[in-house]
Amino acid sequence: MSEKTKDNKIHAAGLLITLGIIFGDIGTSPLYVLRAIISETQPSRDIILGGASCIFWTLILVTTFKYVILALRADNKGEGGIFALYGLVKHHPAKWPVIAALMGCAALIADGFITPPISISSAVEGLNVFFPKLPTLPIVILILILLFSFQQFGTSVIGKTFGPIMFIWFSVIAMLGLRQIFLFPEIFVALNPMYAIKMLLANPSGFWILGAVFLCTTGGEALYADMGHCGKSNIRISWSFVLICLLLNYFGQSAWALMHMSTIAPGSSIFYAIVPKSYVPFVIILATMATIIASQALISGCFTLISEAIKQRLWINLKIDYPAEMKGQIYIPAINWMLFFGCVAIVLIFKNSSNMEAVYGLAIIVDMLMTSMLLLLFFRLEGYPKWILVMLGCMFFTIETAFLFSNLRKFFYGGWVTLVIGATIFLLLYSLRRARQIRDTYTQMTDLESMKHMFIDLINDEQIPKESTNLVFMSKRSKSNPQIDTHIIYSIFRNRPRRADVYWFVHVDILDEPHAYETNYYVKTIVPEKVFFVRLEFGFKIKHKVNRLFNVIVDDMVKNGEVDGYSRYPSMREHKIPADFKFIFIKPMVSEDNDLKKRNKIFMNIYEFLMKLSYPPEKDFGLDVSNIETEEIPLHFHLPTELEIRRKHHSGQ
Repeated sequence: MSEKTKDNKIHAAGLLITLGIIFGDIGTSPLYVLRAIISETQPSRDIILGGASCIFWTLILVTTFKYVILALRADNKGEGGIFALYGLVKHHPAKWPVIAALMGCAALIADGFITPPISISSAVEGLNVFFPKLPTLPIVILILILLFSFQQFGTSVIGKTFGPIMFIWFSVIAMLGLRQIFLFPEIFVALNPMYAIKMLLANPSGFWILGAVFLCTTGGEALYADMGHCGKSNIRISWSFVLICLLLNYFGQSAWALMHMSTIAPGSSIFYAIVPKSYVPFVIILATMATIIASQALISGCFTLISEAIKQRLWINLKIDYPAEMKGQIYIPAINWMLFFGCVAIVLIFKNSSNMEAVYGLAIIVDMLMTSMLLLLFFRLEGYPKWILVMLGCMFFTIETAFLFSNLRKFFYGGWVTLVIGATIFLLLYSLRRARQIRDTYTQMTDLESMKHMFIDLINDEQIPKESTNLVFMSKRSKSNPQIDTHIIYSIFRNRPRRADVYWFVHVDILDEPHAYETNYYVKTIVPEKVFFVRLEFGFKIKHKVNRLFNVIVDDMVKNGEVDGYSRYPSMREHKIPADFKFIFIKPMVSEDNDLKKRNKIFMNIYEFLMKLSYPPEKDFGLDVSNIETEEIPLHFHLPTELEIRRKHHSGQ
């Protein structure tokens, strides 16, 4: 999609909204990154310059080059995130891309359980500077309640509210850093990557310091996932401003640390040390607001990921709201409150931000590695030269694998929590996909054209009670020729004959195009005035008001003389009463007779459990619940073959 589309124009309001939505997480990292680096070992010139050099090149190579320059090129009709990227490469014959996408999604959502608690806790705990005995845990939970309750109003409202605050935040941290750089301009020697290499190779603790350095780029994945909320042009322009402000602050903190190496207390905040004392209260309040905003980027990124997963049939159907007309403005209540309760649980378990630090960062590096794999595959399919792909692969995997191993020691200090959460989410995602593959393997399609005579005979068989004037079956699959699931045929002819005057088979096709605001429909007449196949096309952002649109279709066909719109019952027809309609949903359920492998049985059991949590299609389609029936049909896979029976005859009979 062109960057010149209406939703992707560069304007001041868009840039301000982008600051509020996208850069909260990465923008608040100066509060703790340099402190974490120095806490790993005794402060020295080599450690400080090496740490500053690592931060600079991480922000340049990972955040700027990988995400802002390269990843934003891989947009799926304006949407970003690992599932949008997977959608661009899923036609590749290899099986690993979907596994990478599922692992990346699970890791990012797992990180969503820890980012809001640690960000908000670290901010609120700053109040203890003035009120040492103030209990912060209730305040953190209250802020979480307000933050997640605010999501339903859309990221546009959030961006307009948070954008000005983040602009002030970035401006303030830039000025604070610049003030120290004027006092010690030699800090710019850290631009030389040799200082980073020297620290990593010469210092015994150098490699483990990378685990702290990694925290400066943890917002990069959310930046890509949130592309659909603001547009790539707004992100790129805003990042130029954000990057300069971040680097000025990091280099300013490093300059101060070099000038005060002998007086740095263990665990002390380097960030607040460069703040003039008279401005400390103001900066604490500003930092509190900024770290609250830091949670927003990941929350909206999770909404985007789950929305993409639903479109790719990698997750169950969930209710999705579109609070605004702007591109990418989505809200998923189930995910919102799942994250909320998870965040509250983390706060109650770990109590304070210092206990949460060991949990932070381990999951998100897995997501970054998976994104790198899919990104390289995308560029390969785009025809990039192999030598470029090799260079990019070596750079990405060298840096990110180093970050992964440097973060592994966090596993024993709480990092296992996010890994367990991520592994659980991955298991659910993978099980759902495998179960659908198993189901689709044994699902047969029937050509409606070949069934026309059976429908005519059923319609004319007056010995079978008529169920409704019009029976409407919601078909899940279709091809170029009108084909339906054989389970629908089973429901009509074999399970219990369903006689009606008119049969409708409706397939809803959700398009990948997010701006397809015009709804189209196609009608194939199987038996004139008796049997019809209807396909509705919706843009994925459009509310699926199937009931209302179906009524419009029927009215059009009545006007064209294709179908009789009045009731077939004489007493009703005399008074011009419209014909009655009944909607049927077929729900295939696993039969007890199946002889599946144990592993596949587990997948199917998880599938059935998840489907019970799925948003009901009749609500998603806006149907009148008074004329809906859901029928469960046995789903047969492998039937047991070892069972042998024979008929016995009694003697003398």
